[in-house]
Amino acid sequence: MTEKNLPPIQSLDQINSPTYRLAALDQDFLLSEDMRGVRFLLEYSKAELALKRAGVLSTLVVFGGARVRENGPGKEAHWYAEARKFGRLASERGGALHGPDKQCKNVIATGGGPGCMEAANRGAIEVGAPSIGFNITLPHEQFPNAYTTPALTFNFHYFAMRKMHLAMRANGLVVFPGGFGTLDELFEILTLRQTRKAPLVPIVLFDEAYWRSIINFDKLVEHRTIDAADLTLFRYADTAEAAWEALVEQGFGRAHDESAPDVVQKDI
Repeated sequence: MTEKNLPPIQSLDQINSPTYRLAALDQDFLLSEDMRGVRFLLEYSKAELALKRAGVLSTLVVFGGARVRENGPGKEAHWYAEARKFGRLASERGGALHGPDKQCKNVIATGGGPGCMEAANRGAIEVGAPSIGFNITLPHEQFPNAYTTPALTFNFHYFAMRKMHLAMRANGLVVFPGGFGTLDELFEILTLRQTRKAPLVPIVLFDEAYWRSIINFDKLVEHRTIDAADLTLFRYADTAEAAWEALVEQGFGRAHDESAPDVVQKDI
């Protein structure tokens, strides 16, 4: 900087004041409580624009426990293996590989973490398909798994905005065994379907014995907190192949086309 471009000494206090910073470059301002709405908009827009640039027309969402290990005890290894297999076969059959004009449908999308999410992303990548990870910042740092497409790996601060992106383009949902986070995502989509805030989204719960042991859906009907017809909003499956067939039986691949994501976005 030449001497003639230096600010006058008498202006240094003004220049160094936080109020003089450009708003877009003022981190203290952007992270303030008053700018929460702006941060919501930024989290929505950044992922939305990246997905559009990548030609992602719709997704096939896979939820499941982050604590499930590939060589874990009990049924963990089976859950991981079947989630991985499902990621492969769904990517091969669902349109993630063969879209026109570099556009793709039914791209595997997960929460981007380890466990069942990693397995589904891994299966997709192994057949050369794109793979989406919607990560979230947590007090105990969660890193993205190694099987999401780098340009389709996102990081969110707000659970609400992350769940919105998971739901917006979803043409189907497969839920592997998991804990609170998995249940949260499952009931988010079930509620959107039950209240007709989203069009038909086929839902499959993987490992019927697991789900029946932790949630007694029939008791909800018995206590009249849901209708018996609400039990038709989802199916059970015990293998990756059966999960795919259950999606198709519910209309996956027939009831959705390129316009479907726009319909969902308008309602959510």
